[in-house]
Amino acid sequence: MLFDIDGTLLRRAGSHHREALVEAIRRSVGVDTTTEGVPVSGMLDRDILTTMMTRAGMKPAAIRKAMPAVVERAQQIYTRTVPCLERKVCPGVRRVLRSLERRGVVIGLVTGNLSRIGWRKMERAGLKPYFRFGAFAELAKDRAGLVRLAVRRARKEKWISRAGHISLIGDHPNDVRAARANGIRAIAVATGLVPIEELRTHSPDVLLPDLRSLALEMLF
Repeated sequence: MLFDIDGTLLRRAGSHHREALVEAIRRSVGVDTTTEGVPVSGMLDRDILTTMMTRAGMKPAAIRKAMPAVVERAQQIYTRTVPCLERKVCPGVRRVLRSLERRGVVIGLVTGNLSRIGWRKMERAGLKPYFRFGAFAELAKDRAGLVRLAVRRARKEKWISRAGHISLIGDHPNDVRAARANGIRAIAVATGLVPIEELRTHSPDVLLPDLRSLALEMLF
């Protein structure tokens, strides 16, 4: 079972993530940027950083050269500054995770967050023990690639069989597309920024207002 983070497991988690990206660019390359006007929902952190630096006038070669340092600095900043996120957990999430754990289901993350940012969010939300592994922003060029990596690892580790059922739960059309691209079940929840009416136009296998409405039978 695979979960997105922002808008799916957590919502309104504060400005600390965006601020870490802005501050990482400033400290690494001395350029002032902003996430204002950047459609961050559904994007990978590396793409967000690229967009921010491009809009600030940096050239592609300079962005590529700076990216490793910016990525490292953003994770350092976020892990030091993020507050407790236990009250930011979306409705129904804890119940679903407990039910999956009781069934022995292997649970992973597929997220646009950088790895240390994603794990720190889970830690500060009190959800980290439920997740065995994850695929994060620095590991692939798009969300479909992240899903591919997650599925490949789960099969390599023999956590699931070739015929095993896999679902991706997310709040954005990009999550639905990524699931479709990998031939797995797409579960969409309207707890993020995308309205349920828009999610419906992408024809997920299951569409829910939030995870309180989820029955585990919908996942398999």
